[in-house]
Amino acid sequence: MNRLHLHLTDDQGWRIEIKKYPKLAEISAWRDETIVGHYRDEPRKFDGQSHGGFYTHDDMREIVSYAKERYVTIVPEIEMPGHGQAALAAYPEISCTGGPFKVSTIWGIRKEVYCAGNEKTFEFMENVLGEVLDLFPGEYIHVGGDECPKDRWEECQKCQSRIRSEGLQDEHELQSYFIKRIEKFLNDNNRRLIGWDEILEGGLAPNATVMSWRGEEGGIAAAREGHDVVMTPYSHTYFDYYQADPENEPLAIGGLLPLEKVYAYDPVPAELNEQQRPHILGVQGQVWTEYISTPEKAEYMAFPRACAMAEIGWTPLDRKNFKEFSKTLDHHLKRLDQLDVNYRKL
Repeated sequence: MNRLHLHLTDDQGWRIEIKKYPKLAEISAWRDETIVGHYRDEPRKFDGQSHGGFYTHDDMREIVSYAKERYVTIVPEIEMPGHGQAALAAYPEISCTGGPFKVSTIWGIRKEVYCAGNEKTFEFMENVLGEVLDLFPGEYIHVGGDECPKDRWEECQKCQSRIRSEGLQDEHELQSYFIKRIEKFLNDNNRRLIGWDEILEGGLAPNATVMSWRGEEGGIAAAREGHDVVMTPYSHTYFDYYQADPENEPLAIGGLLPLEKVYAYDPVPAELNEQQRPHILGVQGQVWTEYISTPEKAEYMAFPRACAMAEIGWTPLDRKNFKEFSKTLDHHLKRLDQLDVNYRKL
């Protein structure tokens, strides 16, 4: 497990200090309250307590240094062009409507996105990424790219003008235009762009790496086009899913992903040929925290499933054996006990 992907921005909070834009820490890092229970529960209930915080530059340098000593590379994610409502609460001028906005207090997808027709948006993004590049020396910078509603762009005169002036076909190509501009900035600074599989829509940026989360299809398509891929399908790699019967487990977003299913996953799709398979760089487990409010619960959701994830990242398909893995895992759990990791007991 030699990469740690940090999802640092979303509609519900901005978690990294950007010195050029201080209101990201003052406003975007805080939401008024948080949902109690599940998003689907009606009527929704809230705790009425402000929630937030952010990592300073010094915090991030400490994390990067700590990781480097253990041969782990941090991959930071600055989400764009969707999932930006927290940032727009502080800087509404780079939205399509001008706001006003609040940091979202509910989970899910919000319609407020960065305006792709506004040059100030790209100035903002490049300034933010400039500070991120100074903090994270790794090769990859994650730009999200997932779940970007196009409603605002369809109604925005600046975005429609951009579509016409750039000769784009539609809003999907507008998103591709957005991502390609950001990729050029990153490439000019000797970094590589990585994003969720929606960045395939409208045309993939020339050198982009894809994280295939909505299934394997995006990863297969990207590999066939000669792009590198990290397999992250929600069916086998989302550790915010239940591990067993929800009646006996702490609240989770939904789904069911027992240890056996994680271990059963093969990150290299059989559909790929010998030339395409090397584009599969590896596999990643996701620990989304809408329903994870403490470090102890994060450990409970991640382990021991993360052990299975690590195993399948390095074990050839013909050598996989769940019974043998389980025997080995029994010994490894003793190590987790010594480290005081709050793993789920088997």
